[in-house]
Amino acid sequence: MTDIPAFSSRHHNRIAALHGDVTEWRRDLHAYPETGFEEVRTAGIVAEKLRAFGVDEVLTGIATTGVVGIVRGRSEGPMIGLRADMDALPMQEVGDVPYKSTVPGKMHACGHDGHTAMLLGTAKLLAESRDFAGSVALIFQPAEEGGGGGRVMVEEGLFEKANCETVWGLHNWPDLPLGTFCPLAGPTMAGIDYFDIAVLGQGTHAGMPHDGVDTVLAAAHLVTAIQSVPGRNVSPHKTATIGVSMFRGSDAYVVMPDEAVIGGSVRYFEPGVRDLAEARIRSLATGIAEGFGCEAVIDYRKNYPPAINPPAEAEFAAGVAESLVGADKVFREHDPCMAGEDFSFMLNERPGNYIWMGTAAPDHASGKLHYPDYNFNDASIPLGIGYWLALVDTLLPVNRYDVT
Repeated sequence: MTDIPAFSSRHHNRIAALHGDVTEWRRDLHAYPETGFEEVRTAGIVAEKLRAFGVDEVLTGIATTGVVGIVRGRSEGPMIGLRADMDALPMQEVGDVPYKSTVPGKMHACGHDGHTAMLLGTAKLLAESRDFAGSVALIFQPAEEGGGGGRVMVEEGLFEKANCETVWGLHNWPDLPLGTFCPLAGPTMAGIDYFDIAVLGQGTHAGMPHDGVDTVLAAAHLVTAIQSVPGRNVSPHKTATIGVSMFRGSDAYVVMPDEAVIGGSVRYFEPGVRDLAEARIRSLATGIAEGFGCEAVIDYRKNYPPAINPPAEAEFAAGVAESLVGADKVFREHDPCMAGEDFSFMLNERPGNYIWMGTAAPDHASGKLHYPDYNFNDASIPLGIGYWLALVDTLLPVNRYDVT
């Protein structure tokens, strides 16, 4: 296993003693991945362990499989939220680790198994010591990978059930070195919308194209034209990415289909850019389809808003991370990521921060997030637990309400 970078924490010895157990939990979760809103086994393990740790309240069934544990400190104070996502991806794992996925077509290719295990370790240590003033809500969220579990948890009363003043998220980041953190201020993870466009025409034999209306040809022109939106319609001072990732036509070499369907995503940070992109996609689809004698049916779905880290909380998170690993290991500037993240729904309700935790190491091949050979770096586990405990120590110090 990769050596664990040095870090400064008053909990260091307790974290180190727990590292092996948390690694085992993580690898068990990895071997039995569950996708969005189907995390029944995962949620059951989480709830069982929280109760065994002596967590004061364990709330289940929020957003179907979501779990929230509440730990109360030794004295009164506010509540903060720590969030981990639990779901896997619908992908076939190609790695050959001993704990490889046992479920065909599903794997933890984004490290949510690591996030869940680290938050469980944090819960155990908090419940043992209770060395803080106030309460900590441990939020285990389902269906981050496109299902909007964060939105559903908020809609089902997450912050009424656990009235957090602030909420804090963490994600492993294999593009950053192990032992580093990146708490950006401002745009961090892009908003993401999905679209499907069906181009309808008249199918025919491929050898007699003049007897039909070629939907595939029209859809192919649309794929090309859509790329003009970020390049020619969105200001170069703003950011948008539009990717057409699906194209479905006929299943036969000699059949020109009645319908060709394309699908993809729009990624953005500013609402005005989203509105512009949607309007242009609709206009292009309608115009190009009509130009080829076809009809376009457009399904545009607004999915995740962008995750925008408030500056004050980003500065606070940076300070907490610096206390753990040193100022030279905390990156305050970095390009934002154009992937989506539904922690944004929680940040829209409560201030907080979504921090990236580096996991890259010379002797550990992490792979890329969402790749079938991805492998979470278990050496990062103590750093994740250390960061969450440092947040609690700093936000909820036991002497905050002492009267002098």
